[in-house]
Amino acid sequence: MAATGDSAAGHRLNLDPNEFGTTSESSASVETLEQILPRMKVAIPGVTFEVVPNSAPGAEPSWLVDREHALSAAFFLRDDSTLRLDYCSNVTGVDWPERTIKVKVRKGEPGAEKEVEETRVVPGYLEVVYHLYSMAAKHGPVVLRVRTPGRGNDVSLPSLTPVWRSCELQEREVYDLFGVHFENHPDLRRLLMWEGFKDHPMRKDYVPPDDYEYEPTPHDEILEKAQARLARREASS
Repeated sequence: MAATGDSAAGHRLNLDPNEFGTTSESSASVETLEQILPRMKVAIPGVTFEVVPNSAPGAEPSWLVDREHALSAAFFLRDDSTLRLDYCSNVTGVDWPERTIKVKVRKGEPGAEKEVEETRVVPGYLEVVYHLYSMAAKHGPVVLRVRTPGRGNDVSLPSLTPVWRSCELQEREVYDLFGVHFENHPDLRRLLMWEGFKDHPMRKDYVPPDDYEYEPTPHDEILEKAQARLARREASS
């Protein structure tokens, strides 16, 4: 599953409510991060876990884990006797280019502080989002996020396929379309594009090749680009 917008909206499983419970009922049974974190920190020393709020109408938050401990955290979420998140329904890629945001901060002497607006630059990164359920405990989803340090050379993340086998093809899709390199993936190669294809077409800065004359059924904008390319070739010949 691929996403290039400002969110990574995943698809819920289409399950029989009588067998799995409604979304509100099942989600309510999942522990909060505040409840889980103490025993996770005991099991995984040094892990960094935080809640990512969601401004969408559903307001479903997600959990962000640092990449160094992502694999251990995934095993914990699956094997914990209360959580038992044994199924990953889908994996989503998101490209976050560098962006400028405005934040309000308080500055000045104590007692005479004023609220001012500052501009800050947020470095770009790639993000992989996993939607997790417990088929055994009949609850979920839990949305787990893992981020790369940037969008350049260091775009490696641990593969979670050893934890949830359903991640295998979906991580290949994210690798193919976004360029995230999944360490220790059992079969990391392109899934949709062909071997030898350059770049990753779901990146926001992707520039498609100027080879539109090979489009089998050119139409509208594609037809115009194909005709323009052919005209340039004829003019230069």
